[in-house]
Amino acid sequence: MIIVNTSIPSHSRRRFLRLSILGGAGLGLLAPRVLRAEPRLTILETRIISLDHANYHGWPTLARKRNGQLLLAFSGGREGHVCPFGRVDLMVSGDEGRTWGWPRTVLDSNIDDRDAGVLETARGSLLVTTFTSLAYEPALASARKSGAWDAERLARWEAAHQRLNDDDRKAELGEWIIRSVDGGRTWSPRQASLVNSPHGPIQLSDGRLLYAGKELWTGRKRVGVCESTDDGQSWRWLAEIPAREGDRGEDYHELHAVECGSGRLVVQIRNHNQANPGETLQTESSDGGRTWTVPHPIGVWGLPSHLLRLRSGHLVMTYGYRRAPYGNQARLSTDEGRTWSEPLTVSADGTSGDLGYPSTVELEDGSLLTAWYEVVKGRPLAVLRQARWRIEAVVRP
Repeated sequence: MIIVNTSIPSHSRRRFLRLSILGGAGLGLLAPRVLRAEPRLTILETRIISLDHANYHGWPTLARKRNGQLLLAFSGGREGHVCPFGRVDLMVSGDEGRTWGWPRTVLDSNIDDRDAGVLETARGSLLVTTFTSLAYEPALASARKSGAWDAERLARWEAAHQRLNDDDRKAELGEWIIRSVDGGRTWSPRQASLVNSPHGPIQLSDGRLLYAGKELWTGRKRVGVCESTDDGQSWRWLAEIPAREGDRGEDYHELHAVECGSGRLVVQIRNHNQANPGETLQTESSDGGRTWTVPHPIGVWGLPSHLLRLRSGHLVMTYGYRRAPYGNQARLSTDEGRTWSEPLTVSADGTSGDLGYPSTVELEDGSLLTAWYEVVKGRPLAVLRQARWRIEAVVRP
């Protein structure tokens, strides 16, 4: 058995394997034969990183700046999975996740601000994405009718709800993006981003920003990609992603994209259609995002996924696994998403399905850092957790 660190460039690994095989054959001890590599995940550390223990944390995105600083955007200030208090918070680490600073609120509207994405662009700007929701309203209406809540909680929700009248609350619904050009010290007013997805847009090698997502509050609810050619200051619709025969496009959710070394674009989709609900679907583009293949299953149950291209050129997808054993999983692709490895366990100690939305960055030493949210045993409110891990290829005959 040979173990190869996948952080080594692919051409070096190929040479190493070739020399190993030829060396054995030259000694007459081993006939030349084909070896296959199976990735193995080694967990280096797992811990809770949220510092505000009085609030529920949700749906984070982790990003690594070119200077090595880590950013973690998430929905903070919450009382639960659905409530009227959500805001967008940002934490920063200057030591590759060993320690994190106290969260800073960068956006707080008059209704619930949910999933938060974050990206550093090629020009050094920071983009944070979110969407606003009124999903808490049925819970509030039920509490009014049933009298099940204590007076203090009901008064708190009512006060938040009544900040706006009915028409103004509906006008607050949208998909939003804010932008900083000074390293996060100041932020622009929010602007419409046309689509939303939990982890936001990506930077392409040609300078464009590509945002794979869904229209949330329009009648059409199109699923597709938007682009920005001015560093995220404005967005335009680029292309719709087709639906499979028998699928409803409105049941595609929470997309994320990655650009491969060849320029091939891969987008993965949270799928709630009847054919294979809960499985991740994938679509690809070979023309810069202007046209897309019909989404297809890749044999992965779990959602939603985050995609990362490693320095080696390989792809890693991380996703929540909301059935026993509850946790998060990863898979590796060495062929630009055409095939994926068997699942690799990032965490498997969850207490319920209220967890996931992992996102991953590659650290300086080639190890990987994944962050997610989770309701853990002994704590009523969801926390942020992270795991540092490494992929090795176990090569077998």
